[in-house]
Amino acid sequence: MLPELLRERRVAPSILSADFARLGAQVEQVMAAGARVIHVDVMDGRFVPPITIGPLIVGALADQVRAAGGLLDVHLMIEAPERQVAEFARAGADAITVHAEATPHLHRALTAIREAGCAAGAAINPATPTAALAEVAAAGVLDLALCMSVNPGWGGQPFIPAALGKLDRLRSLMSNSGVAVEVDGGVDADNAATCAEHGATLLVAGSAVFGAADPAEAYAAIAHAAGAI
Repeated sequence: MLPELLRERRVAPSILSADFARLGAQVEQVMAAGARVIHVDVMDGRFVPPITIGPLIVGALADQVRAAGGLLDVHLMIEAPERQVAEFARAGADAITVHAEATPHLHRALTAIREAGCAAGAAINPATPTAALAEVAAAGVLDLALCMSVNPGWGGQPFIPAALGKLDRLRSLMSNSGVAVEVDGGVDADNAATCAEHGATLLVAGSAVFGAADPAEAYAAIAHAAGAI
């Protein structure tokens, strides 16, 4: 179920930090620079304090991103995410990631994502051990393992250095499963290479891309540093 794009080392710009008055234009900028995975952070005001966006934004971007040969990587930082899977899949998500901490039924949620036709991801917060994903990886229902390198909720936070050791452990845990390893939080041109060395194949960058004067140039610098396509 893992799309070919997610089998390659990629940098995924997160629209959480984009200028929503110019969202389509900014997504076009980074895709023209080579981005093919666009990360969409969804927050509900409960699992994390902020409220961000929903299926309408996913639907608004889906045709544009796909026409450019890309995909939408939707990250649900919400409680009971299994209740929203079908709606985001209908809107045009290609991959949907839920938090292991947000549902007591992670296996069921991942299965629902795959049944909806999307790649299934599971995220773990900085304090959650990598072992939380061992059973769903072994069961073959996981396509993407996301290591949070900040505490979820806000863009612009500094990278937590201990995440590097966690990426090592996560990559080791997933080594025989074909599961992609993603890192999200505080990723920039200064630490992208280190994240890749420690096992990340998909690197999410938000403020480091869209907080820059030239998002396309910033994206290209991070991708170059990471050795990403």
